[in-house]
Amino acid sequence: MALPKNVGKQDSTIRLIAAAVIMILSFFVPGMGLQMLLVAVALILLFTSWSRTCFAYLPLKIDTTKKDG
Repeated sequence: MALPKNVGKQDSTIRLIAAAVIMILSFFVPGMGLQMLLVAVALILLFTSWSRTCFAYLPLKIDTTKKDG
């Protein structure tokens, strides 16, 4: 089953930038647990940016690809 693409270009770019910022921030926070959490969040943002599918958008029926026009 192919997942629908529901992340637009602008949304994807914002996710990519946020992932980079969070990944850099993870180097400066104390505590291995918090670092691992930040890296996990960054990886999720990178994956959703790359795949253009956000699993949280599916039940909410949000589609930002329609805004790309």
